[in-house]
Amino acid sequence: MKIDISRRSLLQLTVGGVAAVAATRLATPAIAQDSKVSWRIQSLWDGGTTPQQYEEMFVRKVAEKTGGAFELKLFSAGQIVPPAQSFDAVRGGAFQMMKTFDGYTAGKIPAHAFTSTIPFGYKKSEDYAAWFYDRGGIEMARESYAPAGLHYIAPTIYDQEPIHSKVEIRTIADFNGKKGRFTGLASTVMGAFGVAVTPLPTAEVYSGLDKGLIDIADRGDLQANLDAGLAEVAKYIILPGVHQPTTATSYVANKAAFDALPDDFKTALADAAKEISDAYQANKTKTDESALAAFKEQGVTVIELDDADVAANRARAVEAWRSAAKEDELANKILDSQIAQMKELGLLT
Repeated sequence: MKIDISRRSLLQLTVGGVAAVAATRLATPAIAQDSKVSWRIQSLWDGGTTPQQYEEMFVRKVAEKTGGAFELKLFSAGQIVPPAQSFDAVRGGAFQMMKTFDGYTAGKIPAHAFTSTIPFGYKKSEDYAAWFYDRGGIEMARESYAPAGLHYIAPTIYDQEPIHSKVEIRTIADFNGKKGRFTGLASTVMGAFGVAVTPLPTAEVYSGLDKGLIDIADRGDLQANLDAGLAEVAKYIILPGVHQPTTATSYVANKAAFDALPDDFKTALADAAKEISDAYQANKTKTDESALAAFKEQGVTVIELDDADVAANRARAVEAWRSAAKEDELANKILDSQIAQMKELGLLT
């Protein structure tokens, strides 16, 4: 699974400054039940990559579930607007829908730090999915987007991304003093563990490791990183990926356009999104195994952090989570909900 994606380049996304654009958007009339609808959706992913193939599958599923009456025209990252402009473009109505990663708007919308990934948090994708679907997570995510005139549809949830390293990392304490590439909430958390964090673009991770600008790096999943040649510049893989043990990317639509859809079209979007999430994780499980074997064949040493060491340091991560929530009411509401679930799961005491 190649995930040579553009989502990391969204770090500079700005929520402010779009009010004027949003204010000019006209109310969209309700769509007749028997009318055909055509939307445009821009993805996070580059064309030809495995995740983009799953977006193609999503588009087909929506069409099938609506008898061909709801057409989604899919564009890869940057085909309509530069990735950093997707939030503003969908909000302003330039196109109706995007696949995004909430972590890139966490600087402006603190709640998004926790609807994207939680370092040292959920260990299993199904537990994070349970928060979204069984504990009100989707509703809270929608609440976070609503002030921007956007509607959160559903997440795609998958498990860990690895840490690639030029040096041995055997314990959590070993992260202290290292130079690392992380983004979003991982920047805050890994910084709390003594990492000097730099938010390099995805495309610069290879060269950053090669030139010694960084010692450790988050980039993507194992197959994506194998395809990117990281075995050539980082001879260690650190698992579990405590910085990003589970991840949620998200389908987000222009709210006025979404509200105008017939109910069965709305249901089709949500159902297709859930099916894609499950299928993507199932495929990732297979490709992780084969990619890890390929890394080992190329001389990469895989280091497994001790579970007890990770668990013992989770409380420190909680302090960083709370810091990222700031004084934002919704962010703290989300975090309280997630911490309560993690206590039930035995991740926190």
